[in-house]
Amino acid sequence: MYAVIELCGKQYKVAQGDEFLVDRLDLDEGKTLSLTPLLLGGETRAITADELKGSKVKAKVEEHLLGDKIRVFKYKPKSGYRRTKGHRSRLSRVTIQTITAAGGKKAETKTEAKAEAKPAAKAEKTETKAPKAAAKTAKAETKSAKPDTKPAKADTKSAKPAKSAKKDTKPEKE
Repeated sequence: MYAVIELCGKQYKVAQGDEFLVDRLDLDEGKTLSLTPLLLGGETRAITADELKGSKVKAKVEEHLLGDKIRVFKYKPKSGYRRTKGHRSRLSRVTIQTITAAGGKKAETKTEAKAEAKPAAKAEKTETKAPKAAAKTAKAETKSAKPDTKPAKADTKSAKPAKSAKKDTKPEKE
């Protein structure tokens, strides 16, 4: 099961046990926070806004840390203008502990979804085999019934006029 949550003005797609970085939170390290999801999803279908009432996502603030140092360098050639600035983002590492649907409902597992899908898939396969077989036989019949429209190569050669021997165009001398 996964959830889409909003935290610090950004949306994240998370699952149970996921760990990610967000902008610094005002909570102390080790504290838990409860979030309301924007969307819940499972293997078969997504739970929309109407069904979300009462669903919760519990997360724990693991630690506060500083991000990588970013250096900004400004430079203008031929004028001696050079400026270097930099900063490190203040971040919090958050871990998702649990995702519960409305009323504590358990989402379908992968094996349950596959078990329901197998009988329906078998019925569809048997229904689709009969029309395919009929279409193949119909194609074979139409191929054998088509008349040959191309003339044979020998016919095209005989249709050309025969080359005549060169006639002497020079007058004969007497």
